[in-house]
Amino acid sequence: MKGPRAHLPTAVAVVIPAHNEAGELPVALEALREAVHHPELAGLPVVTVVVADACTDDTATIAAQGDATLVELSARNVGVARAAGVACALRLLGSRGEQAWIATTDADSLVPSQWLAHQLRCARQGWHCVVGTVRMRRSAALATRTVARHHAHYFAGRPAPPRPWGHPHVHGANLGVGSEPYRAAGGFPALAHGEDRALVATLEERHYRILRTDECPVHTSPRLDSRAPNGFGAFLRHLVVEDGQPKGPCARTEAPGAEPHTDAPQREDPTRLG
Repeated sequence: MKGPRAHLPTAVAVVIPAHNEAGELPVALEALREAVHHPELAGLPVVTVVVADACTDDTATIAAQGDATLVELSARNVGVARAAGVACALRLLGSRGEQAWIATTDADSLVPSQWLAHQLRCARQGWHCVVGTVRMRRSAALATRTVARHHAHYFAGRPAPPRPWGHPHVHGANLGVGSEPYRAAGGFPALAHGEDRALVATLEERHYRILRTDECPVHTSPRLDSRAPNGFGAFLRHLVVEDGQPKGPCARTEAPGAEPHTDAPQREDPTRLG
């Protein structure tokens, strides 16, 4: 692999932005707790930061009562929130933050127990950034037709196993990057949406080593009331309207057990950079 040299991580910083996530945050933190206590992280300092952004519910209280450090702000901007969380985590890590691994997820998402271990293995193999995939949680309750359409959209171009999938998606819910390349790229920009794609695009422009992998997906909520204006919920609402379904809960049916993937697309090209 060509490009700047990668450093072995000396610590881990986990950042979760949250806007009125009192209902989802407890289970998200519980899932993350299992990932933090994975045997492969033994002896490695780990800092978790929850950024409560313009919250009017109990999000901040829940975060403060858990194992996370709380940052409160009123930007109502996910790019600002992620950047503030990273800055806080690296500050807490002190000198170890100079070569830390930064992992980000979302407050409505459940990371698998091997999530951080997987990212660290990739970092130790020389990758500067790991861009993962997501799946809708098994409890999803969308009409079967809508789920199938999204499933086909997300998997478009995927090769048959066992060939790896260098997918085109970027999710803040499943993203990891070394602190050195993160700083060199200017960190997360102050964008209300697409801050994750913008960061990865800058890393690509600077020729950092980026691994796009479907090996360790994160499970995310299929809710229609998305926090980000052009996020996954907005895309689902668009599909629901196209399918002629009412947007209320009465129109929903249990999703099939195939656990189709999800995405947080924009209108021009819902899943691709640029």
